[in-house]
Amino acid sequence: MSSSPRVTESSVRTRTMASLQRNLNRTQQAQDQISSGKQLNRPSDSPTGTVTALQLRGEVRANRKYSANADDAVGRLGVVQDNLQSSVELLTVARNLTLEAKSTGGQGTPEANRARAEQLGQIKANLVQFANSKYLDRPVFGGSTPDAEAYDSSGKYAGEAAGQTFRAIGPNAKVRVDVRGPEVFGPDQAADGTDNPTQMFRVLDNIIDAMKSGDVDALDTGLQNLDKASDLVKSTLSDVGARYNRVTQMKQSAEDRLMSVSSQLSDIEDVDLPKAIMELQLQQTSYQAALAATAKVIQPSLIDFLR
Repeated sequence: MSSSPRVTESSVRTRTMASLQRNLNRTQQAQDQISSGKQLNRPSDSPTGTVTALQLRGEVRANRKYSANADDAVGRLGVVQDNLQSSVELLTVARNLTLEAKSTGGQGTPEANRARAEQLGQIKANLVQFANSKYLDRPVFGGSTPDAEAYDSSGKYAGEAAGQTFRAIGPNAKVRVDVRGPEVFGPDQAADGTDNPTQMFRVLDNIIDAMKSGDVDALDTGLQNLDKASDLVKSTLSDVGARYNRVTQMKQSAEDRLMSVSSQLSDIEDVDLPKAIMELQLQQTSYQAALAATAKVIQPSLIDFLR
């Protein structure tokens, strides 16, 4: 025959107080969640959830950085793209003027050609201005030069001779965001060290001189070199446009991923407020009921009054 365990007043009090303390802890936990709006206030709340939240937070930071880099790349490439497009339009005008200067009759008279030479001089000045266009107060065609201009007034390159600037726009994805002047308008010197005849600003100078002197052969050569310079600008414009499209696509991908990861992080960290409020009310009601039951079960004895 088994005997029942002996229950003392002391054990009843100990167990009752422990139960009340657990109930009070659950009430405090619900209160903390409502106050902070978070399910995870300390790692002990959910070790697994804490690890997942830390990983997601790292991914959020990375995608925010990718998005910021993409914004910078879009700004830089946008400035380059706009100026190259404007340069192509001016070069088209310059080609038409050169063709007119070569024609016979009234269009090719010395007086008309001198007027065209003046107009070409203005076009060259505008192209030099485009070549010195800036983004965040730095010339976009000057590489990493600290100088204010990539080209001097004569059209000679004064920027950095080498080096490229990249931006990380995704995991293992980098894009070049700069274009150095010689890559667009041609290097100042040819491979043999002599002056490069197809450098765009030098081509325009030669055509202007040919118009003023009436040298038809020089105009033919100038027209050929102008076409080569124009083709280089168009080719660079196409490359910059491709990079610009890639950056915008990667920027959208980073923002979409950021929204997805932020939603996952919210599911892990953020508290369901209506549910938490109901849980708090339930715990408060349970605690009050436990207090009432404890008061009935644990009655003060004569010893309690004699203490």
